[in-house]
Amino acid sequence: MTTRNGAVEADRALKAKHRAMWAQGDYPSLAAEVIPELGAVLVEACGVRSGQRVLDVGAGSGNAAIPAALTGADVIASDLAPELFEAGRPVAEKAGAHLTWQEADAEALPFGDAEFDTVLSCVGVMFAPHHQRAADELARVCRPGGTIGLLNWTPQGFIGRMFTTMKPYAPPPPPGALPPPLWGDEDHVRALLGDRVTDVRAERRTVRVERFGTPDAFRDYFKERYGPTISVYKNIAGDPERVAALDRGLADLARDSDLGAGGGRTVLEWEYLLFTARRTG
Repeated sequence: MTTRNGAVEADRALKAKHRAMWAQGDYPSLAAEVIPELGAVLVEACGVRSGQRVLDVGAGSGNAAIPAALTGADVIASDLAPELFEAGRPVAEKAGAHLTWQEADAEALPFGDAEFDTVLSCVGVMFAPHHQRAADELARVCRPGGTIGLLNWTPQGFIGRMFTTMKPYAPPPPPGALPPPLWGDEDHVRALLGDRVTDVRAERRTVRVERFGTPDAFRDYFKERYGPTISVYKNIAGDPERVAALDRGLADLARDSDLGAGGGRTVLEWEYLLFTARRTG
């Protein structure tokens, strides 16, 4: 019993840490300014339509949940960090989107079995530390014949390489935690969902990002707004040499990936995996 209680407490502490990570900075502005179109891409790929029950897991400020609601679907936007909802609510209201916002852990969703016609996540569920638990929950709450749709950064794409750049400066991951960009690997996602899905469609795509004037501007933007990057810098705040090394690493990543060819803007292409499947059963 003591061991089990200890595990429960450790999981609560981990989730509290994750919630705090996403509550810092300003992820809603990043999603709105840098990748605003990705939610609608996922909603279209899932074929969301009026009358469906839809769950967005790791919804943040509603990047996918709001366009899903605009189809006329009955949508719940769920996230471990409900602080992010505050930015999403006025956006939804202005757009005329009606949806429900609900705090929820992707690894222990507070919903019934087979409750939703579509379960989707746009660069959200990938940050749940225990991938198999999260995948089990996605499958559990989706009805037989329903759709599971995921859009996640790939390991070899720009954001995946950004996490690789930050890894030496980050605290050790908790036991059992896996790197978020693995959710952008088709084989990994297929293995997580197993025979609970069929009719799998998986496609690597890119989103073109022209928001940043220079590689340094990209780095500084993420240092200010992106929870995972902020947390890594906090971990090394007492070591100026390591801070300077990470500063160089992130700017070099953007510089090496720049497609702008000296045109006065840093032009980046960020690769993601668009994955949809039908729930068996």
